[in-house]
Amino acid sequence: MAVEHKTNVRVLMFPYLAYGHITPFFELAKKLSDRGFSIDLCSTPINLSLIKKKITQKYSCSIHLVEFHLPNLPELPPHYHTTNGLPIHLQSTLYKAITMSKPQFYEILKDQKPNVLVHDVMQPWAAGVASSLNIPSIKFCLTSITMCCYFGHFFLKPGVEFPFPALYLKDYEREITRPYDVEVKEELGENRAIMLVNSSRAIDGKYMDYLSEIGKTEILPTGVVIQDIAINEEQMEIIKWLGNKKENSTVYVSFGSENFLTKEEMEEVAYGLELSNVHFIWVVRFPKEEQVVSLEDVLPQGFLQRNIGEKGRIIECWAPQTTILKHPSIGAFLTHCGWNSTLECIEFGVPIIALPMNFYSDQPLNARLIVENGVAVEMARDGNGKIHRGNVAETIKNVFFGEKNTGEDLRRKVKGLRENIKLLREEEMDGVVKVLKQICEKNQHA
Repeated sequence: MAVEHKTNVRVLMFPYLAYGHITPFFELAKKLSDRGFSIDLCSTPINLSLIKKKITQKYSCSIHLVEFHLPNLPELPPHYHTTNGLPIHLQSTLYKAITMSKPQFYEILKDQKPNVLVHDVMQPWAAGVASSLNIPSIKFCLTSITMCCYFGHFFLKPGVEFPFPALYLKDYEREITRPYDVEVKEELGENRAIMLVNSSRAIDGKYMDYLSEIGKTEILPTGVVIQDIAINEEQMEIIKWLGNKKENSTVYVSFGSENFLTKEEMEEVAYGLELSNVHFIWVVRFPKEEQVVSLEDVLPQGFLQRNIGEKGRIIECWAPQTTILKHPSIGAFLTHCGWNSTLECIEFGVPIIALPMNFYSDQPLNARLIVENGVAVEMARDGNGKIHRGNVAETIKNVFFGEKNTGEDLRRKVKGLRENIKLLREEEMDGVVKVLKQICEKNQHA
């Protein structure tokens, strides 16, 4: 166990304006706070309003919130100063607004005077602002390192075959995937000295080593950092429902907060769940501008009447995911393979049914990584990338009822991976602390 001690190090953390990025930053802030660091967490007011509720008395004196205000753009009102529920057509506008705020971020750093800046890899310009004030900075990568490793290879070693065949893109993914040259260049950055990653060497150590070699970057895993959510009385109802189910009997289905299924995809997943004959909890989300959509309009006729109640439940918008995943009745998680969800599955020993939804993201490569680790099976799509109910039902049934004990094998391997992560957790976090202190000491003597 790490020894708690006080330091004089102040860290300003600057995550991208996505809740899936802010949460790991906040969890890392708590771990550093436990080791005596003082933390300033900088984000927009709408994001900080959520984080403020999560700061317990224990951290009230060591974690401070700093407001980052975006410019007033008519098409981007304050409730869109976050990716949560942001319409797709406004994503580039949000990114533009963030980069327009460099002068304000300069003033924030000038006022706060942190010893070091930890910034999101999606905001590489922040390092330049910090450097102009003689403040050292470190990148923090919140996606899987495998994506940066995969595309980094083709960027840094064009024409050379990628040496790890377990990581690949399918034809329909490759057709849709945007060129990553610019993004990889930004993530590696001009200053390639150090990059933190929200992972563990137990999961993807060989990809960390390879990227470190070709990208001339020291990669430091923080150990897996995830959030644990307290739930209210209303949300307890779903936990009570789970309590009436047998151990490992229920599939949890969620495709993340920023992936929205088409009506056709909703119908195929619905029919697949029904045909699987497995208990389910399905989290359904719509973009903010479509909140008036009713489930009856997008699900097959009669689906709710036939399936909702004893067999299954549908949760609209938000669900207490970590609490659900920890429940012994959950036998598998049908997921888009966003990195946070993937880490939560591993942390709670839940087998994964992988169904990447966003081919522009790290999701496809995350799916290949966890299949390689033996903790997931990937659901097949057709040659055009479409979801079919038969594949949904067959994959779920194989995990829960397969003759080869697929579910038990996955469960054994994911629990083994979880234990390996736990063995490395303190050592990896201590490595991060050591480097942060060294950077600050070096800068003080410069």
